[in-house]
Amino acid sequence: MVVSGSGDGRLLLWNVEEGSVVGDPWEGHSAPVRCLDWSPNARDIASGSQDGTIRRWNPNTGRQIAPPIETGHGWVYAVKYSPRGDKFASCGNDGVIRVWSKDGKLLIEIKGHDYTVLSLCWSKDGAYIFSGSGDMTIRKWQSIDGKQLVVLRGHTGYVTSIHLSPDERHLVSVSRDCSVRIWDLKTNQQVGDPLLHDDGLWAIAIPSDGRYVA
Repeated sequence: MVVSGSGDGRLLLWNVEEGSVVGDPWEGHSAPVRCLDWSPNARDIASGSQDGTIRRWNPNTGRQIAPPIETGHGWVYAVKYSPRGDKFASCGNDGVIRVWSKDGKLLIEIKGHDYTVLSLCWSKDGAYIFSGSGDMTIRKWQSIDGKQLVVLRGHTGYVTSIHLSPDERHLVSVSRDCSVRIWDLKTNQQVGDPLLHDDGLWAIAIPSDGRYVA
């Protein structure tokens, strides 16, 4: 199954094999959906929207399973479940990262970026959160207390998407500056020259074997 979010604020669940929509659209957001994430156990889906809310959905019924969370972000650009699925992190226009319990309680606010935060990822053990921002930096934080550990600088445009390699030795980032950059997380230095596109980049993905970047 695949879930998608639309500019009309609705979500759709798709049967990939049949190429068909499963059930009715999921309605609740009042503005475009900017981000989605499945929980690790695949029992619920979190969505973030330009209406400033995060909503959690039961994929079997298409119904919300908790009251919407008023995030305070403005637009919500990313929502990411922790590896254990017991909490999730969000970010948006206000430049703040917020970590929430599954029942919507705010656990911590992480501040340090100077502009919109566009992308997030967790370490496999849940101890760290990485963030990419419109301030052109990538930052590493302790998830338990929000302490900033590392700032990676090199991009000359918004950092729009980040992804850890499967072995967590490297982080890959893309930016509006048309570049893909690979970072060594032991030295916190860039590896090699940037990989260049002809236009700004918005998304990055790495397969489970870590051999390629798309």
